[in-house]
Amino acid sequence: MVDKNEIGAKIKNLRESQEIKKEELSKETNVSLDLINSIENGDVVPSLTPITKIAKALGVRLGTFLDDAPQNGPLIVKNGETNSVVYFSGEENQTDVSALEFHSLGAGKNDRYMEPFIIDVHTEDGEFNLSSHEGEEFIYVLEGEIEVKYGQDSFIVSKGDSIYYDSIIPHHLHSYNGEVSKILAVVYSPF
Repeated sequence: MVDKNEIGAKIKNLRESQEIKKEELSKETNVSLDLINSIENGDVVPSLTPITKIAKALGVRLGTFLDDAPQNGPLIVKNGETNSVVYFSGEENQTDVSALEFHSLGAGKNDRYMEPFIIDVHTEDGEFNLSSHEGEEFIYVLEGEIEVKYGQDSFIVSKGDSIYYDSIIPHHLHSYNGEVSKILAVVYSPF
């Protein structure tokens, strides 16, 4: 399992090895300096959006923060069982609790451009802040229903349905009616 401390340490090491100051990274990514400090210190459960922005600014793929032991050949995950789980909040402004459990299906695959995940979605009903980052996302609902807010639109996506969108448009994905859901997500983020 990759935890928030490991992600923060990897970001800090990369940033320092490139001699980039936190203030520069904040300006480049439009991620607050306070949030960068909190992520690097392992104090928060970040959402995917700031991590994606930080990866792009550092010139690395998103998977760089999720991998432990890269391999060059094919990667096989049996029965969707993976030991690589990353917890994200689902909200840029909510950093104290995880609402999304990302089970990486690609962790360890060298030089990948797509990030495939099985994600357990357990968000509460309420107001959600939309966020954006470069790339694309493909979502296939395995269990339950999710709501995807995309720009001014809202889509209910049920078991067996999929949605594919440009993630540069402000968006948010969460459980529909507070129901626990499970999705297959493939995230492409150029770097």
